[in-house]
Amino acid sequence: MEVKDQNYQVNFDSDTATVTFQGSLRLSGMEEYKPIVELLNQVNEMDYETINLDLKELEFLNSSGISVLSKFVISVRKKKSTSILIKGSKGVPWQGKSLKNLQRLMPTLILELEELE
Repeated sequence: MEVKDQNYQVNFDSDTATVTFQGSLRLSGMEEYKPIVELLNQVNEMDYETINLDLKELEFLNSSGISVLSKFVISVRKKKSTSILIKGSKGVPWQGKSLKNLQRLMPTLILELEELE
């Protein structure tokens, strides 16, 4: 599964249960995020033990995008059978604070912020 545009790309690898976000997500409003929401919902319905979100190459995410991730985390938390591992980058300014907030929504969420290479 894939959603892409000239500024961003969101891919799902079913072998590793990993959703990879790349580029810059500056979509205006929830309507424009709908294809990404649908991809995330499909992933959540697959009953993986752990869903991996790789955000290391996501340079920018606006408030609507953060809302999409928050709603996804809440929907996974409600299932109680799936955990989330988020991989981010310390070199991307928005990720540290915003991704830590997702841990408040789901305390079992694992957040790994990597140094830039």
